[in-house]
Amino acid sequence: MTSSTSETSSSASQISDAPVPAFVALRLILALAGVGIVFSGLNVGFGGIATLGWQGSPDFVAVADAYAYSVQDSHVRFLGGLWLCVGGLFLLGAVLLKRFTSVLMVLCGLIFVGGLVRMSAFDATPLFSSDIAPSLFAELFIFPGLALWIGRAQGIFSSASD
Repeated sequence: MTSSTSETSSSASQISDAPVPAFVALRLILALAGVGIVFSGLNVGFGGIATLGWQGSPDFVAVADAYAYSVQDSHVRFLGGLWLCVGGLFLLGAVLLKRFTSVLMVLCGLIFVGGLVRMSAFDATPLFSSDIAPSLFAELFIFPGLALWIGRAQGIFSSASD
């Protein structure tokens, strides 16, 4: 009786530890997404509207009203800090996938909504430019696909615990 219990627990731990290639690939993609998001969050969070220049020249802004600019710059830095934290959660999710599946799925949903809101400017010219189109594609297609993949992994985790 003891050996059957240990066999069951060892097979469940193999699934929950996720050594299979699909989970390795998922963890790698989550880690890469996390690194990219952290990079972007640092660039905006510590650089504000002008950014630190890590993703292009920061000389695109001309300030007409210094006070209004500083208020908006503060808001942008706050959003950059949030984005930095989102990247950190993706990195944690890459390591602790089973524990963070729901969090990661919500974050992917938030990123999708952000992509939809990006289109509220009703100006397709910048959206389909090489500067924004890759990000928009990721927001509208890659992150929802990632959420589905994470959901599938969550289903495997759930069936392993039964």
